Amino acid sequence: MEEESDSRKIDNSFLRDHNYATEVQLYWRALGHRRQGGRVVVFQREQESKNQPHRRGEYNVYSTFQSHEPEFDYLKSLEIEEKINKIRWLPQQNAAYFLLSTNDKTVKLWKISERDKRPEGYNLKDEDGRFRDPATITSLRVPVLRPMDLMVEATPRRVFSNAHTYHINSISVNSDYETFMSTDDLRINLWNLEITNRSFNIVDIKPANMEELTEVITAAEFHPHQCNTFVYSSSKGSIRLCDMRASALCDNHSKFFEEPEDPSNRSFFSEIISSISDVKFSHSGRYLMTRDYLTVKVWDLNMESKPLETYQVHDYLRSKLCSLYENDCIFDKFECVWNGSDSVIMTGSYNNFFRMFDRNTKRDVTLEASRENSKPRAILKPRKVCVGGKRRKDEISVDSLDFSKKILHTAWHPSENIIAVAATNNLYIFQDKVN
Repeated sequence: MEEESDSRKIDNSFLRDHNYATEVQLYWRALGHRRQGGRVVVFQREQESKNQPHRRGEYNVYSTFQSHEPEFDYLKSLEIEEKINKIRWLPQQNAAYFLLSTNDKTVKLWKISERDKRPEGYNLKDEDGRFRDPATITSLRVPVLRPMDLMVEATPRRVFSNAHTYHINSISVNSDYETFMSTDDLRINLWNLEITNRSFNIVDIKPANMEELTEVITAAEFHPHQCNTFVYSSSKGSIRLCDMRASALCDNHSKFFEEPEDPSNRSFFSEIISSISDVKFSHSGRYLMTRDYLTVKVWDLNMESKPLETYQVHDYLRSKLCSLYENDCIFDKFECVWNGSDSVIMTGSYNNFFRMFDRNTKRDVTLEASRENSKPRAILKPRKVCVGGKRRKDEISVDSLDFSKKILHTAWHPSENIIAVAATNNLYIFQDKVN
């Protein structure tokens, strides 16, 4: 945005007037935060209190559990890390919560439930839980439920394994809530949530000769309303829309989205920075959003030739691609998200910066998630990156950016202006200012 433009003119849907409170708050009733050590932490938003309205939206840890353990593939002499790649919530059907989590090889379905009563008066067990000798049982008792302190339990309900040769990079729950798909570099598998011992391979791009391999699958997602439709993106910057009604193996796509490359911008890094790291359907199902290294693009499903909108995330890094290649940052995989009304999109950058783009007003803003400037209920100020030699007081030089601090994962509440931002090992929650 221009220096003299008033950032407070941004549309209300843009998290009103840039006022954010930095409480630890999350979306849905509970949200999962994945960690390197294979643990899942679920936060719960506290109920609003009439006596303490300022406590609106504060979050506490609801449950934490070990989702995956380190494993070793003896056939390939390969260590499988416990690191969780993706978490996806299933729609809530009853009092319990269900989520899918995956590491490089195995997807697990977890149930998170509450228990505040315990059964007492077993016939075949004594009070210590030891089994009684049936010969000593002379009368029958009716077990009763006694109150106990609330306990939150996380139990694995299904384990979906042994279906991927390569590392799983994404999972997506279908709108029929009966199936989901898991994606690795070369294949996409379709699973039924009730069946763990088999899956159906719906996409396979592995060539007969691996030397002929020219691209890999980077992400995939189901359409939000049409259970037969899904998209997957590739390292060549293309997106394929597939219809499972057409054939069992969706090697032939229904639609192909790709932006022709400008020959004048061709460089050694062109292919790397054009690789798509994330693809998301809009809530309406009409649009697609893709994130590559430097830009976010919005595609209309009815127009395959070029993106409808292109937003520059950090174009000032174009001159730094050589050093970013040397330190491997150029291979970072940034995610992108829509707000609830599909009018604003958000994605991460370096130096703990994250970017928001208003699709209606075409305004954008850069904000920073860091402990230094994020005290509870503080107001986040827009940040600007200076490319030239002269730097203003509130600007930061592109040469001063910390590339070890990066925001790869973001999330937006489906109906409220609450966002979650993961910066290294910290999770920040921002929301509208409470008046």
